[in-house]
Amino acid sequence: MSSPPLAVAAPATTVPALPGPATAPASATAPESAAAPASATVAESVPAPASPGRLSFPTGLLKRALCLLPLLLIGAWTAVHWHVMYAGATRLASADPGWLLAGLFFTCLSWAAASCIRQGAVLERLPSRLLYATQFAAGAANHLLPGGLGAHAVTLRFLNRRGLPLSRATGSIALYSLTKSVATTLVTTTFLTLSLHTVPYGALLPDDPGTALAVGGAAVAAGLTVAGLLLTFVRPLRRLVTDFLRTALTDVRRLHTRPARVLALWGGAVAFPLLQASVVAAVAASLHLPLPWLDVVLAYLAANALGSVVPSPGGLGSVDAALVLALTAFGAPAPLAAATVIGYRVLTVWLPLLPGALTLTALVRSKVL
Repeated sequence: MSSPPLAVAAPATTVPALPGPATAPASATAPESAAAPASATVAESVPAPASPGRLSFPTGLLKRALCLLPLLLIGAWTAVHWHVMYAGATRLASADPGWLLAGLFFTCLSWAAASCIRQGAVLERLPSRLLYATQFAAGAANHLLPGGLGAHAVTLRFLNRRGLPLSRATGSIALYSLTKSVATTLVTTTFLTLSLHTVPYGALLPDDPGTALAVGGAAVAAGLTVAGLLLTFVRPLRRLVTDFLRTALTDVRRLHTRPARVLALWGGAVAFPLLQASVVAAVAASLHLPLPWLDVVLAYLAANALGSVVPSPGGLGSVDAALVLALTAFGAPAPLAAATVIGYRVLTVWLPLLPGALTLTALVRSKVL
């Protein structure tokens, strides 16, 4: 029997490796890949050293300083005007408390009217309670800077924290100021026109009204000329003003298509000067000032128009002097007229000053502002 043929194994041939990137063995690659995230995590957890040219400022200290700043400013203002506050409190000691409470009620309604104007100047719905608290706090800030800059700064911060861009928030403040000025002018003109025979124009107007008008017109013309030159030759300023006006006009057109916003904007603007005049009339009634309610309202509107020419913190000084002059011109005794103005300032400025500063501090601490 023949055995099967044996299979002869072929000689092994070595295939040359193709040139390419060298690959590490699996045993060496796995530990390196596992160690990579750990090293990255450690690198991220280590804080980067501060650059030697940059100074770090503790944010907690800055926040506490901002919270205490309103109280410090109000304390300084109170120390300067302490004698006036004492004289006003002495005068009001014999006043009728019922009419003083009515004046305080009209003061609270004035903040509500200001809140309505602010809401009517923006498209977004603002929280009513926070808006009222902001306007109450803005009243305290308004008596530290002239021209209403304190109240505008607080409102600008509030709107920015509510998500409004800076351009739209600034446009709403401009619309607030313009609407308030136009409405106050219309209310004053209407009341003075309807009471031509009772208003003592000779005592209210200056001795030489032509000179006063010429000086005022020259000042306005100079201001417009300077503004025109700046807009003509300063291109970045011209671009900034153009963008601002475009945004503001767009919002104004959209706002006036919503009846609720129109009512809040113009209704609050018309109600605000009347409520302030009602505060003066309530204080005058508490001191038994021998003037009818309408004459006191007319005196306040005329004094507000005259005193607004000179910007001062919260109208203190300019409006006060004009109001004493107007009440005296309508026939009130000078001591009672001065006491009425002091009582008006007690209700609208000095009494809400400390609560307003505390509210402003609380709003800053709670990051509403």
